[in-house]
Amino acid sequence: MAMPVIDKESLIVNLDEMGAVKFGEFTLKSGETSPVYLDLRLLVSRPATLRRVARMMQATASDLTFDRVAAIPMAGLPIGVAFSLTADIPLIYPRPQVKGHGTARFIEGTYHPGERVLLVDDVISRADSKLEAAALLEAVQLEVRDMLVVVDRQMGGAQMLEERGYRLHALLTIQEILDTLARLERITKDQYDFISAWLEESRHGRSRTP
Repeated sequence: MAMPVIDKESLIVNLDEMGAVKFGEFTLKSGETSPVYLDLRLLVSRPATLRRVARMMQATASDLTFDRVAAIPMAGLPIGVAFSLTADIPLIYPRPQVKGHGTARFIEGTYHPGERVLLVDDVISRADSKLEAAALLEAVQLEVRDMLVVVDRQMGGAQMLEERGYRLHALLTIQEILDTLARLERITKDQYDFISAWLEESRHGRSRTP
């Protein structure tokens, strides 16, 4: 079966139309203030777009070798489920908190030590949550080499992962989103210039971090 063509422009327009690309002043998980926020949790209410994202992820991951998909709760979990169903690859996920009843396990789903997993999430900023999830998976002797996200915010996360021996794959970058929205006149030149300058400063800040 042929892999679908990755039409980035159309996906960016879809995300913008559904309100997933927000502009203003937002506090990220890292505590940093950002002028742009990507709310990909909205994908659960847009099944056609979620299905499209899953197919694009399947195409992006077609050259990778892995036995299972591992989704990061919470935002990455519905994306991981959609990808798992589309690619017909088993899914597991690390729990954000270990439950104190039942099996009390911290990895849900079946797996075997030594298997390779593809870690999946919605976006990446600084990569802290990705490294935490990878550590949990590796603690049960699963192998993590590749991570796949919908959007790379280009805030140093890819470099952090590379330094630890992981490879990042992304459907989109935040710069691609900004370039497309500006070209289609869905954002103003002032918005584009301001956010692009903020991103550049953010990258430089990451490079100066010891």
